[in-house]
Amino acid sequence: MARVFLSNEMLSGTGGLDVLDIDAPRVHELVAQLVARFPRLTPEMFDRLAVAIDGEIHNDADYLPLAADSEVHFVPRIAGG
Repeated sequence: MARVFLSNEMLSGTGGLDVLDIDAPRVHELVAQLVARFPRLTPEMFDRLAVAIDGEIHNDADYLPLAADSEVHFVPRIAGG
């Protein structure tokens, strides 16, 4: 199961839960499980976030595979100019 770390802005939607384990083969399935488990989280919330998988940040990670021991962090996107 991947260990998932949620960003601070998501905590109100999870009742304060910031780390959990989820079994999902890819990021988009992980997001679907989070939205199903926590109805206050919406798919649009995840569109505004980048995903770090095992320390590598991705802006478009929906179909990236997750290993059983992956660490997944949802973090605010970094804007540049």
